[in-house]
Amino acid sequence: MDLTIYHNPSCSTSRKVLGFIRDAGIEPKIHLYLKEPLGVEALKNLLAKLEISPRELLRRNGTPYDELGLGNKSLPDDALIEAMAKYPLLIERPVIETDFAAVLCRPPEKAFEILGKA
Repeated sequence: MDLTIYHNPSCSTSRKVLGFIRDAGIEPKIHLYLKEPLGVEALKNLLAKLEISPRELLRRNGTPYDELGLGNKSLPDDALIEAMAKYPLLIERPVIETDFAAVLCRPPEKAFEILGKA
């Protein structure tokens, strides 16, 4: 099974999830999303696999969330997705993805939702 982790190596949660993956005997594709941002279409596809709204994928702390006014509940999903594409720091991490599913690993143990299927 192919597995991708959208990873930030400076994040302890992301490092922990990467360890879970490797402990399961899987060497994932590591996508350093801060260096290689996801485009709008890739984010839409990922959100569809995650089965969550764009707002649920938004990271607030340590990001330009407040400066961009993203707390405004009247903003459409497309505006949130465009902001995450432009400012990848806004994407909550880590996310793991396979051909059939994706999960936002908050808390990190949510990784086992996919790893249990590996």
